[in-house]
Amino acid sequence: MDKQNVDKIITEYFRKIYGFAIKKSYSYDEAEDLCSEILKEVYISLLKAKEVINLEGYIWRISEHTYSKYVAHKKRHEGVSIDGLQIATFDDYSLENEEEIKRLRREVAFLNQKRREIVYRFYYENKPISVISKELGILEGTIKWHLNKARNELKEAFSMERKIGKLGLSPITALQIGHGGYLGSGGGPEEYLGDKLSLNIVYSVYHSPKTIEEIAEELGITPVFIEDKIALLENNGFLVKTKGERYTTFVWFNAESYSQELEDNKLKLQLEIARELAESYVPLVRKSVKDVKDVYIPSGNRELFEAAVVFYAISNKCRIPIDKDLSEYYIKTLAGGKYIAYVNTESKCSDPEYVSELQLPSYWACGDMQRQSGRYSAVYSWSIDSRYSSRKGGWVNNLTADYESIYQILTGIMENDPDKREKLERLEKRKFLTEDNKVNIMMVKGEAKEFFARIPALDGEFKERLAGKALEFAMQEAKSYPPQMQDLIVGQGVSDLIDRTVGLMVLDILYSNGTFKPLTENERVASNLLMFSDILP
Repeated sequence: MDKQNVDKIITEYFRKIYGFAIKKSYSYDEAEDLCSEILKEVYISLLKAKEVINLEGYIWRISEHTYSKYVAHKKRHEGVSIDGLQIATFDDYSLENEEEIKRLRREVAFLNQKRREIVYRFYYENKPISVISKELGILEGTIKWHLNKARNELKEAFSMERKIGKLGLSPITALQIGHGGYLGSGGGPEEYLGDKLSLNIVYSVYHSPKTIEEIAEELGITPVFIEDKIALLENNGFLVKTKGERYTTFVWFNAESYSQELEDNKLKLQLEIARELAESYVPLVRKSVKDVKDVYIPSGNRELFEAAVVFYAISNKCRIPIDKDLSEYYIKTLAGGKYIAYVNTESKCSDPEYVSELQLPSYWACGDMQRQSGRYSAVYSWSIDSRYSSRKGGWVNNLTADYESIYQILTGIMENDPDKREKLERLEKRKFLTEDNKVNIMMVKGEAKEFFARIPALDGEFKERLAGKALEFAMQEAKSYPPQMQDLIVGQGVSDLIDRTVGLMVLDILYSNGTFKPLTENERVASNLLMFSDILP
């Protein structure tokens, strides 16, 4: 074709080609570059062509082909342009607008997982939509929809200032992680919340539900680095999905603030309850086990046995019943665990001007701990660790294997055990065996279920009299917690008014008024621990 005709065609199609370039590049600078490339290719092709039947179709085919080559070239040598936002495909930040390149790459990382995969394959790997559709098993129309949404999200993200949340600047630290319930084979909540990132992921959704992207922004990191952890936490019940792909949690974090006056008022009520129980309920408990003769007590002190029974009774037979279904609060792990998980963090006093009149000892207690052997059906134990016992390590150090080892000693099985030395050393370390190889814990012959059934429950009238007060304290406390936790706080608050704290208060009364003699150091090893077996030492 002669040059004069070609010049005429180029002049005629210039505006259309430029419009095509604008639509494809979403950037005036890129549009001008692309338009120049297309015009050059059209011009050269027309000069070489002898005759063109469908001129418009011919020009658009060249335009599409040139655009494809242009995009491939840009991806290889400069990066990827998404509506004019440039992403470097290699770690070379010597390009123009270095900060924008970094920022865009970060914003791509903030896209949700599916959208991020599609963007990466389309823009970085230069894969056609049809290929991406087959690879991901998603309809081509859906791929296009995700790409369009990604462009809009990226442009929106670029127009605002992304802020790092409070936890990204000042993450919380766990002072204590605990549980109430059955652990299964996967360990306690420490196994899932022990690292700071997992702990703060769960805490980030405690006060308000969040998407993965919102969690990431709160923590000041990109979703790429937390998606696996979120999946693990969700699969094991520590995160619960709600509406709009958001997560919440039923892990019990203590309130950010507490009222010392409210705590003191509750302790005063519990002290009154303890005095009443010591006077009216404890005699009934002691009487219920008076005729139990098949008991082994290392020191021979029957009071040590009765004290353990009293502590069990108050912790298990005196709780005020609650009319709330709290099953949703149990964390159910893939390893068979089913428990309420709680985390203690730093908490501030909301009434620092209040001066407490109470000078009370520690009411910390680890329990009720129950251990049942899968090897020996007769072996079972119950215990609570507190300041009345010298045992260390709480539930983590309270192993079913220890009671199985004691049973093996009593039955003679231990003699042929290849791990005999190791097992004996552990029992000696825990002081469950004395230096002269005597068992140093209390043992009851028979089944635990039958033994505990003989202990009377607290009178229903007594519980009913306290139910209103218990509910009042619980509802006041619940105000400091997020909405999804308030049923648990109220339910547990009512049930726990008479709990291990009151049990320790009762023991304080019984040891201070001479009902029980002071404990010896050896008795502190065995205090509030009962092992059940079909054979005694």
